[in-house]
Amino acid sequence: MDAAPLRTYRRYVAVGDSFSEGIDDPDPRTPGRHRGWADRLAELLDDDARAAGRSLEYANLAVRGKRMREVLDEQLPRALALAPDLLSISAGGNDILRPSVDVDALATSLDDAVGTARTAGAQVLLCAGFDPVGLPVVRMTRGRVATFNLHVWRIAQRWDALVLDLWSMRALYDLRLWAPDRIHLAPQGHERVALLAAATVRGLHGGELGEAERLWSTPLPPQPSPTRLARAGQDAAWARTHLAPWVRRRLEGRSSGDGLTAKRPDPLPLDR
Repeated sequence: MDAAPLRTYRRYVAVGDSFSEGIDDPDPRTPGRHRGWADRLAELLDDDARAAGRSLEYANLAVRGKRMREVLDEQLPRALALAPDLLSISAGGNDILRPSVDVDALATSLDDAVGTARTAGAQVLLCAGFDPVGLPVVRMTRGRVATFNLHVWRIAQRWDALVLDLWSMRALYDLRLWAPDRIHLAPQGHERVALLAAATVRGLHGGELGEAERLWSTPLPPQPSPTRLARAGQDAAWARTHLAPWVRRRLEGRSSGDGLTAKRPDPLPLDR
C-alpha cells in the first residue's frame, strides 16, 4: 500500500515568545539574530513545498519575554491577517514561571484563540511544554506545566489542531541540549524540536518516519556524570549569571523583550 502524501503548506506564521523567536540558536547568516526551531521547521516545510513545485512563505512574529495575553493580543491578529494555512502558537511559558499564574485562565484564552484561528482556516500547531524535572529551580513549575499540557491536548482535540509534544521528548532530559541559562534550548535542541515539529505537521508517524525525523528522540552519546561538588559549582554559577538577572527584571517590572519587534514580520519566501 502506498504511503499517504506529505501534507504541504503555502504560508507558515509563528507567534509566541523566546522559544519561537529561537533564542540561543544564533543565525550564522545574520549576526545578532536567532534562528530557532520555527525557522528550521520553515526550511523543512519549504523543501516539501519545492518538491511539489512551489515555495513556502514564512513569517515569525514571536518576541522574547512575551506572556500569553501579549502574544494573543499583539501577535495573533497580525498573524491571522496574513492568512496562514499553518500557524504555530507557543505561549504561556513566561506566565507559568510565576507562582501566582492561573493556568485555567491561560487555557481559556488559548482555547478562544485556537477557535478563532481554525475558523479562519489555519491549521494550528500548539506546544505542550517541556518536562522541567531535571532543571534546577524551574522544576518547581512541573505541576503547572503538566496541568497546562492537559489543557493543550483538550484544546487540540476540540478544534482538531496539532500538538508539538515537547513533554514526551525524553532526549531533552540531557542538559547538553539546553543553553547555559537552562531556560532556552541550545542549537542542537532547536534542531531536534524542528524535526519533531516537521513530523507532526507533515502527518508522519510510526513506520513513515525517516532517519531524520527519528533523530529528535535519539539520546546523545553518554558522558561521565559530574561529581556532586562540580554540579553544585555549576548551579551556583548559573544562579549568579542567569537566575539573579531574571529575578531582578521581574522585580523591576521589565521584560527581556521590551522595545523589540518581530524578526520576520512579513511572509516571504526563504532565502535558501
